[in-house]
Amino acid sequence: MLDKLADETGHATACDRAFRQAGWFVSRKPCDVNHYLDLRGRDYTAFLADRPGQLRTTLKRKAKKVDVTLSTRFHAREWEAYEDIYADSWKPEEGAPEVLRAFAEQESVAGRYRFALARHDGKAIAAQFWTVDGSTAYIHKLAHRKDAKALSPGTTLTTALFQHVIDVDGVTQVDFGTGDDPYKRDWMEQKRLRWRLTCYRRSSPRNWPHIAKAILRKLVRRKSAG
Repeated sequence: MLDKLADETGHATACDRAFRQAGWFVSRKPCDVNHYLDLRGRDYTAFLADRPGQLRTTLKRKAKKVDVTLSTRFHAREWEAYEDIYADSWKPEEGAPEVLRAFAEQESVAGRYRFALARHDGKAIAAQFWTVDGSTAYIHKLAHRKDAKALSPGTTLTTALFQHVIDVDGVTQVDFGTGDDPYKRDWMEQKRLRWRLTCYRRSSPRNWPHIAKAILRKLVRRKSAG
């Protein structure tokens, strides 16, 4: 099974074709979405003016309630603050925190690391980890403490990072990864599908029931579509 494949660059189709040509049976389905932003030449001010009115109002009311630190180099204490915030957030447990940290350190060495930390009364309450690769900024991780939600620190941090990657780094696109979370629609303007390929070796008898079910589902969908 190959999951969350992009196809705007033809990768999902290329994998699908390669497995079919090798004699495998392939079932292809949409499995997720990717929210992204095409800036189309806008600077940060123009981008912010296009955001929903409620978001801009929230930013205006809450921005001064937190202090923001933005870093382009990895700092161990800041990352430890992020891990503490993440553990105290609504997010599920991180599967491999040591891998994420190693990735952050590598991106810092490569000059692609962007990290923002929000504090209230001196306490770190929210953090976000982005990277910039070429003309695209990628949003990897964001979290805030459960008891800090009323301060909307995430909105303030996201805004600070958008301003930096647009006006300083000069990106033309921002990628918010996978997941169709409603809040992403406030920041992003486009979305595209991500695909799952389930590939079965035709020569294996244990795969035949799965292949038969996949064919039947495909026929049912075609009939339902008219």
